Amino acid sequence: MEPLSRDRILPEDDLPAAAAILAAGRERAKHTRLGPSAFLKSVDAPSEADFKQREAAAGRIMQHAQIGYRSLDRTLEAATAIHGKVSDAGYRVDRYGICLDWSMGYPQAERQGRPKGTGLILDDAESFVRLANAAPVAPHFGDFVIGMPAAVENTAAAILAGATSIGNLGQYFTFELPGWSDDVETTRATVEAIALASAQPVPVLIHSNLDDGFAARFADLACALGSVLLEIYIVDELIGGRASHCYGHTFSNAFGRFAFQRALAKISRSPGTMVYGNTTAFGTIDAANYAALGAYLTVDIQAQLAWPSGHAINPVPITEAVRIPDIDEVVAVQIFCGELVRRSDGMENLIDTDRADILADRMIDGAKRFKSDVLSGLADAGIDTRNPFEMLLALRRVGAKRLEQLFGPGVEDAQGPNGHRPIEPSPVLKEISDRASEALAHVTAAQRRTIAQAGIQVVTATTDVHEYGKRLLDEMFADLSVTVVDGGVSTDPDKLAEAARGADAVFLSTYNGVALDFLKVLKSELSARGLDIPVFVGGKLNQVPVTSNTNLPVDVGAELAAEGAVVCRSVEDIYAPLAAIAETVRKETG
Repeated sequence: MEPLSRDRILPEDDLPAAAAILAAGRERAKHTRLGPSAFLKSVDAPSEADFKQREAAAGRIMQHAQIGYRSLDRTLEAATAIHGKVSDAGYRVDRYGICLDWSMGYPQAERQGRPKGTGLILDDAESFVRLANAAPVAPHFGDFVIGMPAAVENTAAAILAGATSIGNLGQYFTFELPGWSDDVETTRATVEAIALASAQPVPVLIHSNLDDGFAARFADLACALGSVLLEIYIVDELIGGRASHCYGHTFSNAFGRFAFQRALAKISRSPGTMVYGNTTAFGTIDAANYAALGAYLTVDIQAQLAWPSGHAINPVPITEAVRIPDIDEVVAVQIFCGELVRRSDGMENLIDTDRADILADRMIDGAKRFKSDVLSGLADAGIDTRNPFEMLLALRRVGAKRLEQLFGPGVEDAQGPNGHRPIEPSPVLKEISDRASEALAHVTAAQRRTIAQAGIQVVTATTDVHEYGKRLLDEMFADLSVTVVDGGVSTDPDKLAEAARGADAVFLSTYNGVALDFLKVLKSELSARGLDIPVFVGGKLNQVPVTSNTNLPVDVGAELAAEGAVVCRSVEDIYAPLAAIAETVRKETG
């Protein structure tokens, strides 16, 4: 493999100076001071980090809830009602993750006309203040703040509102806003925002969700843990901040989830933000979803009892797999969690943690080697590894796959994922492989034969950072002898249309409420290139209608079909139309 080189990673001659960016953030901090907070006043703590350390030392397990309807009024109502109802029942929600819309990542002056998802849009600093103080619960602005082009203005608004946990640095490495390609400016804004937060008189946690960043793209959990060490190096050592990490969406293996928490607790300098719910375990059967909910919560409760790390645990309503949960569903699942914590008293005596410690230490050893080798490799390539701007931009541009190929700590193995035998395989890989096997069991022998013999070529892509569906399709197509062209993650319609030249179909995975608008533009871009090929669309097929008076997303499957898309409610829906395409291709090619 070709070694890394500066002229390929950072070819620009006039990159911004890190010292000037850091100075700008620290100067801004002089007149952007932490605002009053209903939460901090109620718990008598200077910051959430201090509160977390105090509660963890006392052995108390904290709880996290996600809220963020498109409407600010509805979100304010939820913040007040959830806290009140959970408290009345004798339990406590400690922190709210605010589900901001991805369009918040654009600078406010440039949001007009940009695509919107289904999340909350805050139009001014006063809206941040109202939301952060709607209840005595810690406000966690976890998405589309740090790591985005609008990082500085959004971070300043969050700080003025009294928030001391701000993210999501993980998104910086993997997320690309539609129509925005200036990664230099995104990096500059990110570094300045971290400096602004780090210069506050109290600790402000720089939150990073590993499942939104590199962790979900590595084949080895040791590399995921190594990315934690790299982020701590950049945020804490180079900028002077407090990196704090979240994981959990895709950690479906109970033992691996348990051991990873232990490893993270050992290497972290700050308390964790939250352990997110294992939402990929939810399916279409409610009873089974309750079992998945209880299973992952039990693991997270026991992990916090064994090694308190300050992470709040996150009970996710089972309805999240199909729609945005309503207020009462969030209340119910928080009560469920609180009672499960109570009934877990003494259960820790039944658990032998020695095996988890062994795995945790193996992952830590691999993580340290990964961090060291990445830093050495970047330095050899001419990257200034003491420069936080260059470090962030270089890591983003090199990407998870190549970093693991070059520096993965597992034994080199040409047949292994990314050229190595993982120290501890990522649960995402097994989950996708298992789901692919399950789905492939439903293709008929005749369909498989027709698809394999046609020699067809398809493009797979996603409208946003969620690439689970794309990776699932890629694995299935490999089994079906279909050639796959990578159309990108968080791709733009024009780039996807360009990638579709010569392809027989486009397969688009979507999640963040932009399916219909994206399809319309994509069809136009395909037509402009003289391409008349089928577009398959699957994932969360919803969008907030322009005429909506509720600001809630609705299913747009019928509208997608009316625009000519092949709508896939499940991945198994691709077989019949794909076989028909293959039959047409076979006849045309003789």
